Amino acid sequence: MPYLINCSLLLRRGLLLASLLWLTVGAAWAQSDSLRQLTKQFERQAQQMPREQLFLHIDRPLYLSGETMWFKVYAVGGAASRPLALSSVAYVEILDAKQQPVLRDKVALQNATGQGTLALPASLASGRYTVRAYTRWMQNYGPEAYFHGTVTVVNTFASSGAIPAPDSAALTAQFFPEGGYLVRGLRSKVAFQVTDRRGRSVAATGTVLDAQGAVVATFATRHGGRGSFMLTPAATGSTAYSAVVIPLPAATTSVSTKATASTSRLPAVRDQGYVLSIVPSLLVGHLKVVVQATADQPDNVLLLVHARQQQALARAIYLTAGRGEFSFKEDLLLDGVSHFTLFSEAHQPLCERLFFRVPRRTLPITARPSQPLYAPRSKVSLTVTAGNNASQPASLSVAVYRLDSLNSVPTISIEHYLGLTSELRGAVADPGYYFTATGPEATAATEDLLLTQGWSRFRWNDEALKRPAALPTFLPELHGPVVRARLTRANSTEPQPGLLTYFSIPGRTVRLYNDQSDANGILQFKPVSLYGPQTVMLQTDPRQDTTSRLTLLDPFSEQFTPFPAPTFILMPRFQTDYARRHLQAQVQTVYAGKKYDRYRTQPIDTIPFYGQPSASYRLDEYTRFKVLEEVLREYVPGVQVRIRKDGFHYQVFNEPTRTFFEQDPLVLLDGVPVANINKIMAIPAIKIRRLDVLTSRYLQGGASYSGLVSFSTYKGDLEGFQLDPRVLIQEYEGLQEQREFYAPRYDTPEQQRSRRPDMRELLYWNPAVTVTSPGAAPQPLEFFTGDQPGRYLIEVQGLDASGAAGSSRSTFEVQPSL
Repeated sequence: MPYLINCSLLLRRGLLLASLLWLTVGAAWAQSDSLRQLTKQFERQAQQMPREQLFLHIDRPLYLSGETMWFKVYAVGGAASRPLALSSVAYVEILDAKQQPVLRDKVALQNATGQGTLALPASLASGRYTVRAYTRWMQNYGPEAYFHGTVTVVNTFASSGAIPAPDSAALTAQFFPEGGYLVRGLRSKVAFQVTDRRGRSVAATGTVLDAQGAVVATFATRHGGRGSFMLTPAATGSTAYSAVVIPLPAATTSVSTKATASTSRLPAVRDQGYVLSIVPSLLVGHLKVVVQATADQPDNVLLLVHARQQQALARAIYLTAGRGEFSFKEDLLLDGVSHFTLFSEAHQPLCERLFFRVPRRTLPITARPSQPLYAPRSKVSLTVTAGNNASQPASLSVAVYRLDSLNSVPTISIEHYLGLTSELRGAVADPGYYFTATGPEATAATEDLLLTQGWSRFRWNDEALKRPAALPTFLPELHGPVVRARLTRANSTEPQPGLLTYFSIPGRTVRLYNDQSDANGILQFKPVSLYGPQTVMLQTDPRQDTTSRLTLLDPFSEQFTPFPAPTFILMPRFQTDYARRHLQAQVQTVYAGKKYDRYRTQPIDTIPFYGQPSASYRLDEYTRFKVLEEVLREYVPGVQVRIRKDGFHYQVFNEPTRTFFEQDPLVLLDGVPVANINKIMAIPAIKIRRLDVLTSRYLQGGASYSGLVSFSTYKGDLEGFQLDPRVLIQEYEGLQEQREFYAPRYDTPEQQRSRRPDMRELLYWNPAVTVTSPGAAPQPLEFFTGDQPGRYLIEVQGLDASGAAGSSRSTFEVQPSL
């Protein structure tokens, strides 16, 4: 009997152990399965919504109002930021301090690059402006994903020479908990940034006080007005924390009001949640991830480490007593900024942390002038090389401009932008520091930067973890600009779906496009060779509708980040420089102004959209009649004129069936559809230069035409023809026409002795330098110095086919005594 009892006990214990083991294995399996689903969803999102980025190499950092900004656009995408020929149009804007656009333009992209200019108005006020650029596809990710750069504009035409009074020197302190939140009872790092009202960093110290005024932490800034400290919010009681910030004496500015201590509140503390930390591991070359959680949170979490839509590491973490950690080799991380995102098993994002790894793959670039010193009006021979023996073909852009006290801050480099600052919000001062500085202080400064200016590229709840139910809101413009319009019912905002609508551009080249409105009433037209200002016309097919309302949609983004460019004021110590630059600009405008307005001739396709017509008539080659009815009856056998109760109608001969169509054909005047044939017949025949006829059924998009009759006037401007009042006529700006960079040459003694002054600040700009073979001897670039002595900067930026980015800066001198 005891034996049987012992067996029964053993059996029960075995079943209990087996049950516990099964539950443990089952939980581990469920967690592993959830992780696999998370990584698959992430991969699917990366495939369906590939990442696209733009970078602008801007020719220089400072301009006078009225000058021209030159730039080159680089389009990249994918995990390696390789050149990506996805979009064919880049939208480039200049925003003022209120994030309002003051200039906008569209630039053509070809083979993942483009080039353009922005002519700054002479009335543009002095200040720092944001240059931003994006594509239609990038609008799916919001304005944080757009390119943002900063330039300074000085208006030397201001009527008053007075220097504006500086702002108060009061400080602003912002605090950023590691992982995103402060949580009761969980120790975490808190980063901070101290700035004055002009957005400049300020060195400071401070103390953190609890609700009772007791000091719980102290801090001091390190690099760029940033720093961090550790804080454990109280597990019980009040969790209201504040910080007293005191500027260091050396950091106070020379303004009328000295910076004084200020008090700021820390972010609110959550009662529940998680804290995610990244700390050095005891193992060399390793990092450690630490996850903490309050007692009421699930113990199973998922960690996904990713950069540029590519996974580097995925791990399921089980928390014991509210804590879990693991170490991994730092070499597993991708170059640049990695996102450490913590998820629940239900794939809800919990918190996120960024980590920066200096890119190991760069593009070496050198730019060597033929000599270090030049006389005015001398030829400069510049040798540019890019890459090493293993490098691929590289696309480069070169700018040469004069350095002075106003041009002391360099433009952002492509490798710094793609590797770091594109993943951060707001402007980053001196980004090169985080690429070259070494040691514990540099590591801490990089951590502070990532914690204070880091942001998540993906909207996890909306995009990354859900299968898209429909097409993205903005589709890429693959073959030129896409003109969008909205069709609504009369006297209503209700969309009008399923209606055929025409988009035409009157001119000597017949261009007509059509589309059917979708469920939201949206129309998309894809015109080709749409450059410069154009008059466009939209109308619905009168056989389907005559009452709907058409609205042309603005292609530019109306979403803006909350991070304007830093404030700018004119400095009294630079008054002499302002005056000198003003004189130089005026001299250049007087003596070479027209030469700066040369544009390249854009290729124009003169073939009409319907191709070769069945018959074409140049009416000047025939006996002229006064009315079109006689012209059609005498010379155009493929078109029969019929008169019915409502007036004139056309019947076009259908060549394949040897019969006449019963329905009216599509009738065009300078490419614009005209439904009322009575009005066409009233046009004096002397105004018509050419008549084309298509004697077969013609299909265009979703439309089918019973033949086609196209009238063309001499100027292609409708010759005063009155269109139906329901036709929407609107001015539309097409792609930017390419301006040619002008620089004088001094090849002969006569040119060198010319008394025409040459006061250029920008000596050379070339956005189309290509290095195809790193080992081959490059062809030197040539340009001439001007009349201004001083030191000149040669800036070269570029990207090779593998995605390696690089830049180079070198200088030479111009001395009048040589």
